[in-house]
Amino acid sequence: MEDFRWMYLQLCKEGGVEPQESVVAQLQESRAAHSSRLDLSGHSLSTDTCTILARSFQKDAVFTEVSLSDCMLTEEGIKVLLAGLFHNTSVKCLDLKGNNLRSTGAEVLGKLLGCNKTLLRLVLEWNALGIWEESFSLFCDGLASNNTLTHLDLRNNQINHQGASELALALRHNSTLEELDLRWNNIGLLGGRSLLEALQKNKSIVQLEMAGNNIPCDLLKALEHTTGYNAERQFTLRESHNKTYVLSREIQTLKEEKGRQFFSLMETIDRQKEEMGCSSRSTSAQIAQLQEALNERKSAINSLAAKLQMTEAALALSEQKAQSTGDLLSRMEAEKEEQKEQQSRLRKKQEEEKSLREGKLHREIQNLMENNGQLRNKVEELECRCKSQQQQIFELKQELTNSTAELKMRLTKAEDRLESEKRRSKGALEDMEGLRHKEVEHISRRLEETEKALQERIFKLEAQRIHLEEELSRTKAASVTGRAQAEQELGKVRAQMRLEEQERVSSLEEKLRSLRSSMQAMQLHCSQQKQAISELQAKNSHQSIEMDGLRRWIEELQQDLSGKDQEKVAEVSRVRVELQGYIGQLEAERTAQEGLKAKISALEREMKVLTNNHREVLLDKESEKSSMLEKLRLKEVEILRMKEDEAQRASYLQSAILTYVQGSLLEQYSSPKK
Repeated sequence: MEDFRWMYLQLCKEGGVEPQESVVAQLQESRAAHSSRLDLSGHSLSTDTCTILARSFQKDAVFTEVSLSDCMLTEEGIKVLLAGLFHNTSVKCLDLKGNNLRSTGAEVLGKLLGCNKTLLRLVLEWNALGIWEESFSLFCDGLASNNTLTHLDLRNNQINHQGASELALALRHNSTLEELDLRWNNIGLLGGRSLLEALQKNKSIVQLEMAGNNIPCDLLKALEHTTGYNAERQFTLRESHNKTYVLSREIQTLKEEKGRQFFSLMETIDRQKEEMGCSSRSTSAQIAQLQEALNERKSAINSLAAKLQMTEAALALSEQKAQSTGDLLSRMEAEKEEQKEQQSRLRKKQEEEKSLREGKLHREIQNLMENNGQLRNKVEELECRCKSQQQQIFELKQELTNSTAELKMRLTKAEDRLESEKRRSKGALEDMEGLRHKEVEHISRRLEETEKALQERIFKLEAQRIHLEEELSRTKAASVTGRAQAEQELGKVRAQMRLEEQERVSSLEEKLRSLRSSMQAMQLHCSQQKQAISELQAKNSHQSIEMDGLRRWIEELQQDLSGKDQEKVAEVSRVRVELQGYIGQLEAERTAQEGLKAKISALEREMKVLTNNHREVLLDKESEKSSMLEKLRLKEVEILRMKEDEAQRASYLQSAILTYVQGSLLEQYSSPKK
């Protein structure tokens, strides 16, 4: 409130207008009452005051209800004041009762209804909007385009049947107006019929006041009937919306509760299944133990009658155990053979990759040789030209020596880095298999051979360079004549050398980055292989431990078989007593199993009921499960593709290392000749 009052006073001061005392007093009252209603009814507002209020309403966000009834507003004042409310976002109720609004007011009200998006209630009682038909048609056009106004009061506005027809056309397009008051106008029979036709299409008006308009009773009843029908329709729609909202909430809560119940039941069922499984396992284990004990006792009893049968049974059991151990050994051997086959496949793949890399290296060496030949031709051409340019060539020699020294330093640093990385890789790969060591040694031998060959070529090139320097010293006298040409060529050569040095530096940096990434990949690969080797060693140790345990078990069985002959007589009586106890235990366990079976059947019935009740939920879950499985499959395919790409990149990086080592040495000794 204080902001609006301060704004009003500030705007009055800026515009050079004397603030109206009644307006200031009313603003003070609304501020004291902390009300959001601005009541200026009965105060005569001047045009200047209307302009200041309009500018204040453009920035206002406090008042939601404005009453300007019986203010005797002029046409210019109402035009300015309503223009200030065009884009207001806070005023929801506007009262313009008894201001004698005419053509200009009707036009501005039409524009207000077309622009404003927050006004809900508009009171226009005791005005003269219906006298000028064209202006009232503009007001009706604004009403037709409005989609926020819900209450419109047009009492005593001298609206005739033509104005009513225009209003009817607006009501056909308006779908938000709910209450319309047209009492004490001059609508007549024709206007009432047009309104009735409009209300047959408009379903939003639920209250229409038409008293004092010279309309027949039957037409009034028809209008009341249509508005009553609209009211009932709105009421039913609201009730249906409320009911649907409540039902949707209840359905959602029921779904959540049913889902929780279903998950809880599934958990309980899983638990019970686990308990049943554990109990069944324990009972089956006990039964198996009892059966084994019974079989042993029976074999012992039968051995009393015939020692040969017992020994044959014991031998059969030992043979079976030996067969089982043999099967285990054969399985272990088969697994080892599979692992060997896998390793051999990996080695073959690596050998193929190495052969491909060697082919690529040979091709690159050939390309480098061709480049060297071209460079030699260029060197010869430069030597022919530079016979007459000794002084400039000395300067070039100094620059070339400096650049070669820098390049050598960089190459030594790169070689040191490469050697350090090779040492790291060798330290990481020492735990690998012997074949890989042999392959690395073979590759290193080839690299040494290539390095030796390159060094020999470098020595030859240095000898040629010395010979050329001697020839250049002999041609010192002829260098004066071509000095100008030499200076131009020197500038070109310097630019070329700088560009080549920049390109070499960038290529070296890129190669170093690729080397680092490749070394990281190789380290990861080595760690993975180490883990695989450790797992295989653990499996072998575990299998050897199992074999030792089986051997001990066989020895213990043989000892038991040798000692059972002495314990036969004493065990027969003891076995009978134990058999009776075991029989009682088995009967008790049978009763317990029957109870568990009854529980299982009851749970299965509950499961059937739940599945029948929640079949749709299960279908949705299955569809979600299938979609998730499909996504997982796609992810696995992407992972495989990424693994293949990484393997290809590793091979490319390894080939790039070799090409870098050879290419850097060739470039080192071919650059001084340019």
